[in-house]
Amino acid sequence: MTGSSRGIGRACVLRLADDGYDIAVHYRRDADAADEVVAALLAKGVKAVALRAEMEEPEDIAALVAGTVSALGGIDVLVANAAATAFKSLLDVEPRHIDRTFATVVRSFILLAQAAAPHLGQGGRVIAMSGMDSDFAQTGHGLLGAAKAAMEAIVRYLAVELGDRGVTVNSVQPGFIASDSSRLYLGDAYDEIEARIRRYTPGGEPGTVDDVAELVAWLCSPAARFVTAQKLTFDGGLSALGGPWADLNAALPY
Repeated sequence: MTGSSRGIGRACVLRLADDGYDIAVHYRRDADAADEVVAALLAKGVKAVALRAEMEEPEDIAALVAGTVSALGGIDVLVANAAATAFKSLLDVEPRHIDRTFATVVRSFILLAQAAAPHLGQGGRVIAMSGMDSDFAQTGHGLLGAAKAAMEAIVRYLAVELGDRGVTVNSVQPGFIASDSSRLYLGDAYDEIEARIRRYTPGGEPGTVDDVAELVAWLCSPAARFVTAQKLTFDGGLSALGGPWADLNAALPY
């Protein structure tokens, strides 16, 4: 799973280990965090390895897949969770911001799928982590939202291309998730934004990383064999009320 040293990615790999999956923990910068996840996975009795890769570099992606196969003996599940962007207006982004966002989110997903496909057989799973900015215009999310929307389109095409192998391909679109990552990029605005989200969520609660992990684990299970080419919106009903988008944009710190 890419981007699995913290946040949603970390929760997902820990949950998949409960189902007996051996895990390749991908990270970009924080080797200590990745090693901590590996230690937690080993304690669950599964094989685990930490592998560093830049998702902007095709050679790193190829090495990531090869390293996974070498360490674990194969690939049954590919979860694409890594993302990077500049939270700027589309009128202010620079070419380097565009290149980095689409290389990390879109190009890497295609290259990962190409490299993993020979190892995926009957019952294989490919899951892409999308976001609510693919549907709604959030301040500063123009690049990332467009990249996630492209990823969702690629999911549908890959589902068709890999379907005859018995491989399913889906995307998960979380709503607002209470996580360390959310607190990091929202900074001092986190509490205000969470309060606004609560007002627009039927149950009044944000999701957690463990909630997302349970959905990913279900998609990887035999019970989800007939679910493919889908975007699973997972937002606690936030979108049913239209979303707090204009209200939320006023509180975002960028």
